[in-house]
Amino acid sequence: MASVFRVTTSDDGNPKQPTLKDQLVGTWNLVSYRVEEKDTGTFINAMGPSPRGRVIFTPDGWVAFNLEGSHRHPAETEADYPALMKTLVAYIGRYRVEGNQWITQVQTAWAPEWVGTEQRRTVVVSGTTADVTTPWRKMPNWAQGRLSRSLIRFQRADDRT
Repeated sequence: MASVFRVTTSDDGNPKQPTLKDQLVGTWNLVSYRVEEKDTGTFINAMGPSPRGRVIFTPDGWVAFNLEGSHRHPAETEADYPALMKTLVAYIGRYRVEGNQWITQVQTAWAPEWVGTEQRRTVVVSGTTADVTTPWRKMPNWAQGRLSRSLIRFQRADDRT
């Protein structure tokens, strides 16, 4: 199948490189999710060995995340629900691109404290993979109030190249 990217040319007739936004638009599968603690440099196994999830970037500036940890099972008791929240990251909002980052204005989220915030992510797209680094922050799910950052890898799920 042909690439979805349109080849456009600059004023000198040479092909233009796709922008970061052009590269992000589409559907991505979660490959890995690692969490590093700032104070110790250790990695927390926050999402387990085989997390799953997707992120979808639309051409008109919307992004939706649903990332889940490994081995999630339906809650059997009321006490099971809080544990499930520790292995979930989900939010939706409008995004914009600045340099090598996308910034999401969060409109709805699994963690109410994220609603109305801007979430900034540094991303490097290489072929069909995207490597994402979050800033150091205190996550509601893990590290018990200590600063951590997430190092996330996505693989393109759609047929764009």
